[in-house]
Amino acid sequence: MSGTSLDGVDLALCRFANNKDSYSYEIEAAQTFPYPKNIAYKLSNALELSGPELAELHFGLSYFFAETVNTFLTGKQRPAYISSHGHTVFHSPQDRYTLQIGNGGVLAQMTGIPVICDFRSGDVALGGQGAPLVPAGDKLLFSEYPATVNLGGIANLSYDDADGLRRGFDICPCNMVLNRLAGTYGLPYDTNGDIARGGQLNEELLLRLDNLAFYREEGARSLGAEWVHRNIFMYLKDYDTETFMRTFTEHIAQRTAGALRQVRGGRILFTGGGVHNAFLVERIRANTEKDCIIPDAQTVDFKEALLFAFLGYLYLLDKSNILSSVTGASRNSTGGALYKV
Repeated sequence: MSGTSLDGVDLALCRFANNKDSYSYEIEAAQTFPYPKNIAYKLSNALELSGPELAELHFGLSYFFAETVNTFLTGKQRPAYISSHGHTVFHSPQDRYTLQIGNGGVLAQMTGIPVICDFRSGDVALGGQGAPLVPAGDKLLFSEYPATVNLGGIANLSYDDADGLRRGFDICPCNMVLNRLAGTYGLPYDTNGDIARGGQLNEELLLRLDNLAFYREEGARSLGAEWVHRNIFMYLKDYDTETFMRTFTEHIAQRTAGALRQVRGGRILFTGGGVHNAFLVERIRANTEKDCIIPDAQTVDFKEALLFAFLGYLYLLDKSNILSSVTGASRNSTGGALYKV
């Protein structure tokens, strides 16, 4: 799993079992691999790359993925398949396209393991957002919670509505913005939210953020890096970094708390890198009466990798792994493409 927070590639070795429509899982091993500096730089600037440069990154990232898999699996049982999210570069479902780089054919041949990848494009072709995709797994593997929130590069929500239909949507940008701001201090992220905690809340900036048109949309909706660059990063020059970090942390907290108002039930499972940001979690809790449940560290850090592995498992069972009730597509579908060895 490689996400927009750019904090590394998450690998999880998972085992699944099913009995009719009941599923269980076990994470046997998990590890995060940091990006090489040259790949991290290209990923962070992917929107500005030329066609040949993007193609070079597409394949270079594939070879890096293969190296991490081979290293990770040393001394471990080899899995039946690899389920690869790839790395999202462009995401504009309203224009009927999305692009996740990381070539499945390269990954399959360099590891000797079949690869399932490209989960999003079929849903976009059916008129869906192609995101978020993990709600299908949330419903089947974490059904004891009425809702789950992932505080990743982009924060998103997954929940059951009053009719029992699984819903989900992107709430707002999260670590994608905070990590970029931390980078101005030479840091990969703001440890415990300490920089943000020391900043001043700017009500003018908070209002500008809250007035973005995306937040007036309803139903299926998702965000991409292009949107963040156009609508968030344009304001960076107008405020000092500490002020922006403090204000944007409050923005995430208020937006997340607002999204939770439509959830029936009080216990909400929180995962993703943002859970390690103590100040962000503190501000979310200050803005909601819901019980924000923080699970064990492995679940916090590797739930997204687990769920994309599970999407691959459902693919092999020929079960729907993308829900139209979440993405807005014309029907449920079995997303993914299989590369054999």
